[in-house]
Amino acid sequence: MKTYLDCYPCFLRQALSAARKAQASDDQQKRILIDTMQALNDLPDDATPPEMALRIHRQVREQTGIDDPYRKDKQQATQEALALYPELKRLVETSPDPLQTSVRLAIAGNIIDLGAAETYDLEQNIQRVLEQTPAINDLEPLRQALAATPTLLYLADNAGETVFDRILIETISLPVTYAVKASPIINDATREDAIAAGIDPLAQIIDNGSNAPGTLLPYCSADFRQHFEKADLIIAKGQANYESLSSVAGPLYFLLQAKCDVIARDLHVTRGDTILKRQGIK
Repeated sequence: MKTYLDCYPCFLRQALSAARKAQASDDQQKRILIDTMQALNDLPDDATPPEMALRIHRQVREQTGIDDPYRKDKQQATQEALALYPELKRLVETSPDPLQTSVRLAIAGNIIDLGAAETYDLEQNIQRVLEQTPAINDLEPLRQALAATPTLLYLADNAGETVFDRILIETISLPVTYAVKASPIINDATREDAIAAGIDPLAQIIDNGSNAPGTLLPYCSADFRQHFEKADLIIAKGQANYESLSSVAGPLYFLLQAKCDVIARDLHVTRGDTILKRQGIK
């Protein structure tokens, strides 16, 4: 997905938020904002939002020396989600359609996105998503694909959301490879976050060799790109994975919430809508 002009104010907000989480001084915050504005001025027309976010958070690390400004937020989000896990599992186990319920819960977990917003109401969002019919709903093609494929590559998004991914993985009777970031970026999940969420006994955890938001394939390791190219089926969680992979053909299913007007417009839906979208295959 291309970067729209409406993304520019969001980048500046995100830069200032990250700088403050890294306890940057006022002078450092000013420098980070100026560098962000310069980067926006130089941004190629075909750049995706995750490419710009990568530049912002690299600046924050370089200016402050803090590698993971969101670490406490990630730990807190994981603990909050784990506290809800028993009740969420009960919902799936008593559901007449466990796959549908676990998919909706996985999408509900996508609200845990500190790149899109600094606050969220997790329990209220879960209830809303469980009741809301997705604006794009390719559940039946996904159900058929899961029944016909031997393995699944699952592209993680955020820490805390990982607990909701765990519930979906537990519902799917397939060997799963769970791909996380190689090192911290915003509140995206790393191996540490996936293990804390309980993914380790359920799936092979790999990293994509990158610390860019989403999955920017040119930035990923050769090993991960091989996993991606050979995958029978791929679930890609969250806005950044949609932003970075929406033009990539393959056996992809995007699970996300349209948390901003830009994403909603690109998908031809309304802000707040939930999405289960099958990607085209060349």
